[in-house]
Amino acid sequence: MPPRNAPTVRQRRLGTELRRMREHAGLSIQEAADLLSINRTHITNMELARFGVSEERVRELAANYSCPDNAYVDALAAIARERKGGWWEDYRGALASAGLDLAELEHHATSLRTVHIIHVPGLLQTEDYARAVLSEAVPQWSPTELRRRLSHRMRRRDILDRDDPPSCTFTVHEAAMRTRFGDRRVLLAQLGHLLEASERTNVSVHVIPLNASGFPVAGIALTYATGPVPRLDTVQLDAAHGSAFLDAEAQLANHRGILERTAKVALPAKESREFVHAIAQHT
Repeated sequence: MPPRNAPTVRQRRLGTELRRMREHAGLSIQEAADLLSINRTHITNMELARFGVSEERVRELAANYSCPDNAYVDALAAIARERKGGWWEDYRGALASAGLDLAELEHHATSLRTVHIIHVPGLLQTEDYARAVLSEAVPQWSPTELRRRLSHRMRRRDILDRDDPPSCTFTVHEAAMRTRFGDRRVLLAQLGHLLEASERTNVSVHVIPLNASGFPVAGIALTYATGPVPRLDTVQLDAAHGSAFLDAEAQLANHRGILERTAKVALPAKESREFVHAIAQHT
């Protein structure tokens, strides 16, 4: 397979998991290469996602590494089978790769849990509200760049409408529903859309009121994407400097803890809808 210029987060994750599988087997790169009768550089390139890996090679590696987790191996093989990117590839070269990686992460997740403090989650934003949020970027984007980013954000929402949508739990701080991105009309429309979305069978919205007790904050926004098996879960963090994707076992455990503690101070779904209604009536 030809070398990759810029592997995606998902492709790099496959390479990372192959390395973890090898290390769990207690094998060096040279020992793994000897088992397959290939050059050790080939193992390194696969683990760094410099080259693609076939499904057959993934299963061969798993057999040589004596990996007993069939569901995990099947999930890795499924990643290896992917030869075409999704709709987000239409934006490659026009948007930063982190935005494309987030869309890919959301597309493949079996469930999503997010925490947002400053603004409404991107998957639940109206077009006008999203435009207002994106317009606050520093440095400001040109009108053309803004349209591209807005189009990308709106297309991300399509995962909620597909036949097999992920189960989504959105935890949103009251501050996000009171901060005016755009004028009053934009905010009211956004709150109405948030309420409509909360009625979906696959969506649950929970509000953290301003008078709630303290809770851990991971950054501006946190997304926990559940993979086909727990070992393939991923955390995505938003911050002023951009996105970060985390998948180490300790990192996943820490962020599950953050989500669990945050959930304890958020209102239940029904009370959250009533809370949003009350904010809309006084906005």
